[in-house]
Amino acid sequence: MPIRPDAVAPVPRAVGTLRLSTKRSDDRSVLNTLHQQGSFKCLFPRPTGPELNAVVLNTAGGVTGGDTFRLLGQMAPRTELTLTTQACERAYKAHQGQTARIFNHLKVGAHARINWLPQETILFNGSDLDRKLLIELASDAAALIVEPLIFGRAAMGEKLTEATLRDRIEIRRNGHPLFLDAVRMSGDLNTHLAKANIADGAGALALVVYIAPDAEVRLDAVRHMLPDHAGASLIRNDVLAVRLLATHGFALRQSLIPILRHLNADTLPRCWTI
Repeated sequence: MPIRPDAVAPVPRAVGTLRLSTKRSDDRSVLNTLHQQGSFKCLFPRPTGPELNAVVLNTAGGVTGGDTFRLLGQMAPRTELTLTTQACERAYKAHQGQTARIFNHLKVGAHARINWLPQETILFNGSDLDRKLLIELASDAAALIVEPLIFGRAAMGEKLTEATLRDRIEIRRNGHPLFLDAVRMSGDLNTHLAKANIADGAGALALVVYIAPDAEVRLDAVRHMLPDHAGASLIRNDVLAVRLLATHGFALRQSLIPILRHLNADTLPRCWTI
């Protein structure tokens, strides 16, 4: 059968699902269950301490319109899990009307701690990304969360003249809202971010949230580490939020790493320093 000139071949879509849970073995946090499917995989580096470290891999090499990724984590009481990514995530150009979707859902038990430390997400021109992070904490659970974002590849002169981002970070404690940050941008992001009252031309940003009994004690030290375009606020006695802007990804990382180390017993996943 002849192919019509206007016919469009179906584009393969990447789908990935990752489910994992932790348990306590003697004085260490270890893997309890693991299910990985499609383009989502997980590696577990050799432990160097009592916490469990997990590195998430997107074997598709990035996300584009129509891709769907889901990560579901369940942490048992008195366990600690550090989750990071092997490399920066890349949101590539999408066909019109097609959206890349990422949903991460973590449940953290009593006296447990989650360190959610993914590396940067890079938005390419023409990308369309819908991303959600939901963390459910027990009343005495702790968390360190970072979400760094880079708007285009500065080294290549890329400007986001057409892109869409919907990003939602929600943290609940005992089922009740504790922290919510939602961003929605579409169209010429380069012009939008150039406005002085928006981002003053920043090409990268990050949100850090630290939830622990010593959050108030950490506030002054964190503020002394901040660059000019950044701020830190104590939302509650045990909830510290930091937002940073930077001209590009490298400058953002230079500011982020000392803060994350300070909030995480002077350690970071090896992926962040390679």
